[in-house]
Amino acid sequence: MNHNNSLRAVAIAAAAIASTGAQATEGGGSIYPLGAENYVCCALPPPGFYGMVFAQHYRADEVKDNNGDTLPIPGFKVTANAVVPRLIWITGQQIAGASLGFHAILPVVSLDVTVPGASQRKTGIGDMVFGPALGWHHSPQLHSVLALDFFAPTGRYNRTDLANIGRNYWAVHGIAGVSRIDPSGLNADAKLMYALNAKNKDTDYRSGDEFIVDYDAGWGLGNGWVLGVGGYLYRQVTDDKQAGATVPDNKGRALAIGPSIKYDSGKGWFVTLKYQTETGVRNRAAGNALWLKAVFPL
Repeated sequence: MNHNNSLRAVAIAAAAIASTGAQATEGGGSIYPLGAENYVCCALPPPGFYGMVFAQHYRADEVKDNNGDTLPIPGFKVTANAVVPRLIWITGQQIAGASLGFHAILPVVSLDVTVPGASQRKTGIGDMVFGPALGWHHSPQLHSVLALDFFAPTGRYNRTDLANIGRNYWAVHGIAGVSRIDPSGLNADAKLMYALNAKNKDTDYRSGDEFIVDYDAGWGLGNGWVLGVGGYLYRQVTDDKQAGATVPDNKGRALAIGPSIKYDSGKGWFVTLKYQTETGVRNRAAGNALWLKAVFPL
């Protein structure tokens, strides 16, 4: 299953719009918080209700153009913090041998954007995410998932503002993922997403389709700890449209990687932590993010 709009995406959007620099989707952002997922992303738990909390800190101080060069924007800075609660319900129903589940996310966001001659800070509720998922358990180690996530424009948006917590359009993500879990061996996860974005009616702008992979790989030490690396791959697949016309040379891309760890209590709850640095960035802001995830039964 998927996650919600962390402010990282929103912050990038606002900052890029204000700087009139690189775009890559409207304002250079994405409705999905890139790199949000970590270990055990695609293994559904047994039937029941579960809580999950994501916390994120993101900071960027440069924007890249279509060639990957840094745009000259003195004083540019984006700082984004989010607390993202997620409710998961795994039903007792089986479909094609898979467990049926549902989830919902409603983030709380704090966003601070500074560009030459202006700055703005906002705090509030971001865009809501909800959707169904099917999860298969192929063995005690190998698990997979298929899901749909719907993003609703519940976050505050004003086309004239520098910092916007919401994206002001609907989106749907098709998701396929796999997780390998081994307390004393290889752990690896990949969540593949294809994003379709609706039009922002306030700006007559439709962001292009996006392909996203959140990934991690680590080794279980046999004592609840897993040590490894994680990050994301991002590619914008199709061009943006402004008032029906193609926006040229603006497709975004990025790769992020950094250390990633997990601790499993063996009592039904676990936490993950990762720090990722963005590289190979085109038409987007470039920075670093710290992600914390906690999962627990209700």
